[in-house]
Amino acid sequence: MTTLSDKRPSHGRTDHPATSRAERTDHGPTPRVDVPLLEQVVLGRWADVRREAREFLKDPRMHRIEGLSMAEHRARVLEQVKILATEGDVLRAFPTALGGADDHGGSLARFEEVVTADPSLQIKAGVQWGLFASAILHLGTQEHHERLLPAAMSVDVPGAFAMTETGHGSDVASIGTTATYDAATQEFVIHTPFRAAWKDYLGNAALHGTAAVVFAQLITAGPGEEPVNHGVHAFYVPLRDPATGELLPGVSGEDDGLKGGLNGIDNGRLCFDQVRVPRHDLLNRYGDVAPDGTYTSPITSPGRRFFTMLSTLVQGRVSLDGAAVNTSKLALIIAITYANERRQFSAASETDEVVLLDYAEHQRRLLPRLAQTYAGAFAHERLLEAFVGVFSGADDTDESRQDLETIAAALKPASTWHALDTLQAAREACGGAGFLTENRLVSLRADLDVYATFEGDNTVLMQLVAKRLLADYSKEFKDIDASGVARYVAGRAADAALHRTPLLRVVQTLADGGNRRRSAGQLRETETQRELLTDRVETMVAEVATALRPAMKGSREEAARLFNEHQHALIECARAHADLLQWEAFTAGLEKVGDPGTRRVLTWLRDVFGLSIIERNLAWYLINGRLSAGRARTVTSYIDRLLVRLRPHAQDLVDAFAYGPEHVRAAIATGAERERQDEARAHYRKQRATGEEPRKEKSSVKPAVKAVRQAPSPA
Repeated sequence: MTTLSDKRPSHGRTDHPATSRAERTDHGPTPRVDVPLLEQVVLGRWADVRREAREFLKDPRMHRIEGLSMAEHRARVLEQVKILATEGDVLRAFPTALGGADDHGGSLARFEEVVTADPSLQIKAGVQWGLFASAILHLGTQEHHERLLPAAMSVDVPGAFAMTETGHGSDVASIGTTATYDAATQEFVIHTPFRAAWKDYLGNAALHGTAAVVFAQLITAGPGEEPVNHGVHAFYVPLRDPATGELLPGVSGEDDGLKGGLNGIDNGRLCFDQVRVPRHDLLNRYGDVAPDGTYTSPITSPGRRFFTMLSTLVQGRVSLDGAAVNTSKLALIIAITYANERRQFSAASETDEVVLLDYAEHQRRLLPRLAQTYAGAFAHERLLEAFVGVFSGADDTDESRQDLETIAAALKPASTWHALDTLQAAREACGGAGFLTENRLVSLRADLDVYATFEGDNTVLMQLVAKRLLADYSKEFKDIDASGVARYVAGRAADAALHRTPLLRVVQTLADGGNRRRSAGQLRETETQRELLTDRVETMVAEVATALRPAMKGSREEAARLFNEHQHALIECARAHADLLQWEAFTAGLEKVGDPGTRRVLTWLRDVFGLSIIERNLAWYLINGRLSAGRARTVTSYIDRLLVRLRPHAQDLVDAFAYGPEHVRAAIATGAERERQDEARAHYRKQRATGEEPRKEKSSVKPAVKAVRQAPSPA
């Protein structure tokens, strides 16, 4: 396929005059990046699927048109979803018997690319196939698949995923909607008991949805028995008359209206007033109700049953992780391409202005974010592998499902926060041009904003990760007696004494001998970075676990107080864990690069990522004695050296993302800025050559000033 590199001159590459001479002097010949090879590595296991999706998404019919009204945007996106249904190969995850391909990994890899066309389209498609239809697939049984899935897959029935409520977002277990079984009629009565229990922010709810998968508290009661709440279950509930579009009796709705972004999606609210659905519309894979009201489940523990049901829907978080990484790629393609062409201010030259990316601060703005985007891409590939292992059945165990849930809960926040940060940095790096809608950065930033809070609020997800880290930590003590725990605590105390006194710092200082090159040599070692990143996670988890240990024997009130007191520390543990996951994935990805030059450049990029994490957390490393002051100072200076080395390769590194101009669609990433700059430089060259250049006022007064200074003193 055609990529940006096919249509772009070789500006910003390894022969860039601002950096290449120094590189050859200090490090021998500058390595070159094999862009096609790196492209293949970055695209990963599902490279062919991604390329096919990108080829399809070149179609202008799928592209967002800026400036549409909300109503026009919604109508366009609905039509695009129908095009996807007929032409877009969007059913790969569904059973072969129903027209799918049982290809869960390929399905998500393809779906994540849709963000390049329009994030509204990606999310509306995600609501239809990734949430509504997938809930039927994963929470229903064969009967539901045969009866309900075909229309959901074809979009004959546009559907909503009615889980979130106005009063409960991430706390799904506490939702207020009820589904009470009526044995006399063998129906469930779906009811919204108060205003905060309205289902809210639902894609397809405002206009287009004719049915929904509704999550509600399942309540049963035998004759003369008190009601029993069996927890949250999913129900298939019709919403509208397909012919008229009118809401059915008992169903009320509101339009969420204009949002900060994603206005191609008709988000809305739903309320149910004693709406009855037949018993067989309970999606009963994990819990069933017999005609007489008897409840049964293959999972006896209510808590485990709840989390098993939710874990089947983890693909939403997985796909958002991938879409966020892809959006960061688009932002960096735009910003780095522009920075390689735009010139501003003269410095060393009397005639030529400086290319933006030659400025050290501009490199600081963009290249560490490029490093983190590569880390996110490699980490997402590993997440997809884990997802496929579970959903294909090849590795579907309780432990592997928990691992998948935890990794997704760590990476989705990391990538979505990073995408928002990268889009903002790219916008600022492009100046006024970045603020123009035609260059997409502001629209993408608005659309991606909500990625940080849907499919799980990022901060809440980080808390989930921290709880898993604590649970794993506690397993270490499961079979250890009191004396063993005491020895461990004493060991931690000795470890703290070693690191928090000058002793270790003195050892580092002596080892480095005050030599910054030697300090940098230590920091660029893979094992040194791994040790520093891993140690931070392990130490933070151990400290929080120790602080929370009294909660195990205290009252519920005391346990809640302790947990709240250490909530920030818990979330910081999870952030550190996500950093380590991405760094390890990046390091593993280096092993897939056979070309020495490409691998060398990518190793520099990995080092920038790892050392940037350490730099952000230097206070922790210094306070906890993990780094000497001298080595801490070296972190920043070595990152700066690495950025100089990477600068000539920046364009190659974004070209390897393999997005064509039809995907990027930003005017400043087309070469137009280079043409403007070349025209301006040619204009001034001609003026100088013909003698038409006006004299500068400053230069024209110099002789007079000099004559005054040399005049003899009146004395």
